[in-house]
Amino acid sequence: MPTDQIATYREFVRLHTQLADEAARYKNEIQALLVVLFPEFSQVFADPCRSTAVALLKLYPSAQALAAAGVETIAAKLHELAPHNYGHKTAQQLVSLAQQSVSSGLAIAARSISLKILCDQLEHTQTNLAQLESEIDKLLTADNRAKGLQSVPEFGHKTVAVLRAELGDVSRFHRADQVVAYAGLDLEVKESGKWKGQAKLSKRGSGRLRRILYMAAVRCIRLKDSAFGAYYHRLVARGMKGREAMMAVMRKMLIVAYRLLKTEELYDPAKVGAVLVTQPLVVNAI
Repeated sequence: MPTDQIATYREFVRLHTQLADEAARYKNEIQALLVVLFPEFSQVFADPCRSTAVALLKLYPSAQALAAAGVETIAAKLHELAPHNYGHKTAQQLVSLAQQSVSSGLAIAARSISLKILCDQLEHTQTNLAQLESEIDKLLTADNRAKGLQSVPEFGHKTVAVLRAELGDVSRFHRADQVVAYAGLDLEVKESGKWKGQAKLSKRGSGRLRRILYMAAVRCIRLKDSAFGAYYHRLVARGMKGREAMMAVMRKMLIVAYRLLKTEELYDPAKVGAVLVTQPLVVNAI
């Protein structure tokens, strides 16, 4: 059974994942509606789902609505929403684009209502996400075992929280390869008779853990001073395929996280290359 602390991590992390997925879905639907309601909107707001753009779309959810409002009204609203970023010039550009928009005239009223509701849902979801992230930060601050994980530059707060939630009490693992297998990052080969398949990840265990490690691995290979990134590029230089090297980095990160939690030490990037990444191989008969 998880401790109260681990159970709290799991509750927060799983709700955060759910809300983040909902926010992503709302953003996709907003952008899809804008294609027919005001496709030129992105010429002014490269990200139509940023807070100022969403607040404006709630009031004027179509090219026709923006054009009817006029420059002065839009300028006043932009000044109210973001006085240091947008002004009269932005309002002029928006209204001009709205007047010449190639937007579809089909079901404007219904689609405008849909856009308003989606923008409202996105705002509420993002507010709840911010509140939840604040609670996660408080939990991490009070968690001495998380200090080692937080000392890893490549691990953000969400990554640390997921590692704490999904790994739980690491004392139940006696070897690093057990942690690798627990996360589903071990390799397995399926075979039947004389046929033998390729070695692939078993993908057992926590999908959340694999997902957060993948995201952390993607970030680190782009960082100039990342020990994990350097490890990835060494593997690729030796001839390993990019995908395989990425999986190796994920295993490396997982083992480092396990060692830090078990020893309660702080992260030392110099030791990353010295950590062995074992890959237990399981053969499954079909």
